[in-house]
Amino acid sequence: MKKIILVFVLLVLPASLQAEEQSCIGCHETATPAAITQWQGSAHFPSVGCSDCHGTDHERMRSGEISVTAHTCGNCHQQAFSEHASSKHSLGLHTGWGCTRNMPDRNREECKFCHDENSSLAKSKVQCARFLKQTGEMRAIGCNRCHEVENSCQSCHSNHLTDLEIVRSSRICAKCHMGPDHPQWEMWETSLHGSLNMTMGDSIGPSCQSCHMPQGSHDVSLGITVTTGGNDIPLEKATVEREKMLDVCAKCHARDFARRDLEVADKVRQQANDILKEAETRIRQIGDQNLLEPSPSERPKHPLSGNTLVLDSQMLYEDYSHLERLFFKMKKYDHAKTWKGAYHQNPAYTHWYGNAELKMDLVDIKAEATRLEKQALLMEGGGSTPGKVDDRDELERLTDDYRRGRMSEQEFQEARKKLLESFSGDGK
Repeated sequence: MKKIILVFVLLVLPASLQAEEQSCIGCHETATPAAITQWQGSAHFPSVGCSDCHGTDHERMRSGEISVTAHTCGNCHQQAFSEHASSKHSLGLHTGWGCTRNMPDRNREECKFCHDENSSLAKSKVQCARFLKQTGEMRAIGCNRCHEVENSCQSCHSNHLTDLEIVRSSRICAKCHMGPDHPQWEMWETSLHGSLNMTMGDSIGPSCQSCHMPQGSHDVSLGITVTTGGNDIPLEKATVEREKMLDVCAKCHARDFARRDLEVADKVRQQANDILKEAETRIRQIGDQNLLEPSPSERPKHPLSGNTLVLDSQMLYEDYSHLERLFFKMKKYDHAKTWKGAYHQNPAYTHWYGNAELKMDLVDIKAEATRLEKQALLMEGGGSTPGKVDDRDELERLTDDYRRGRMSEQEFQEARKKLLESFSGDGK
């Protein structure tokens, strides 16, 4: 059967391709049979051979020195590549990578993304503090698998298949656009848009692609008027992009209706930003008083900023104080759910998963900040010792954590027992 397939392939291929493709197929129908099967069933099969994309230097392919990148695809798919290059997807690696030159487990092939061969001069800048704190394995799976979309069309299209049904489904977006920090998939899936799409099809309910890739455009930033952190882009550009999004909305809705809905989402976003800013200001007050435990000077250096307090987009989720941990959840998860839920017309994500959690985060941050200040005052006055301050406030905090599901019944009871014992020890 394999011989029949091979003969058929050679008959279909142009004569100029037959010799080199015979060499590839003869080996890879055994080594990587799925790749051969998928290629044979693709639109590439009649005229695009292995070497057109992969080249002919087999040793460099095996060593990883040669790979199929978005630029490779752009040789033929020029419009799609141009649109992609102007979108936020084209910044995936720039925002999700960092220089690994000082890491023992680094992948040396990654260096050529920013450096010419044998040159230490960076031609491009990448920086992500969280990426730099991870192991090589976590960077490969937990970071690169999504951020490689900048330079890898297979992130969405797969390697050897060309069937566009794959990328017309919103499910392809869910690989990356899901989870606590950017649950656009879950927001869409449980919105009226998503429900209509999944029950009635694209003609009735929009998919992700309907709104963000109209007419097959690869500019996924079309119509977006905010940064990934929820801040305004320049007004002149925002005005133009808003009209582009309204053009999309107007395919189903009255333009004024869509405009009002987006403007409501704008206000929700600004309200969420204000709450976030209040929390950040309070934490910086505590930092200025040197009350964070551990303080920035007492913890491992931040990969990009050293021993300074970092609360912006380069904030870590490790090696920091409890107060900063509360803020990370607030900023990265609950703030994002609030305003992104509003733009995706999802009431539950906007309110209960977002706004409610955001406001409770603020309560927790204010309470922890006040506790740290009281502790410092008592210690300065000699009235107490570290760990013995405001036990009743601590009990309230434990109870609140338990009620909100942050600790199990067993963890709560053990912590409560220990705290009550400390009450007795202090004679309270």
